[in-house]
Amino acid sequence: MQSKQDKPWYRYSAPWLLMAGPAIVVVAGFITAWLAIKHDDALVVDDYYKQGKEINQDLARDQIAKDLGLQVDLMLGAGNQEIRLFLNGNTKLHQTAELTFKLMHPTLAGQDMALKAKQISGTNYQVNLPKPIHGKWHVSIEEPLQRWRLTGMWQSDQDKAITLKTAANQ
Repeated sequence: MQSKQDKPWYRYSAPWLLMAGPAIVVVAGFITAWLAIKHDDALVVDDYYKQGKEINQDLARDQIAKDLGLQVDLMLGAGNQEIRLFLNGNTKLHQTAELTFKLMHPTLAGQDMALKAKQISGTNYQVNLPKPIHGKWHVSIEEPLQRWRLTGMWQSDQDKAITLKTAANQ
């Protein structure tokens, strides 16, 4: 007859309990490494210098919009998949058949959209979105030749209509 002390070590629960903690940490480490390798960080930019130079060009386009006194009224409609734009200001010199309309998500670059706003009549334009939008977005409207630009922030769930103005027009 064997006594309790003659059992092999793996028959006791204490060693397994002590090994469970480090084993869970090792598995979690492998999962974390896999996630880090598979999903890149969309907020990190590789070329900071180039991006800084582009910011200066964008500021010049903002100044031209300011000099022209431009502003755009945006209205969301048709199930959050259609946007109407009404361009106001000195648009005679810069009126075009289409405008470049950009929606940029603050944190998810994969949801950014660059679309063409087609002219309906005069200074009225329409954009058809590929999917409904919800939440907060950075909005940019510019002409195809990129001489001027208007930007702003849009909380599409709260504001069905907004006006984009330059700093001088506000």
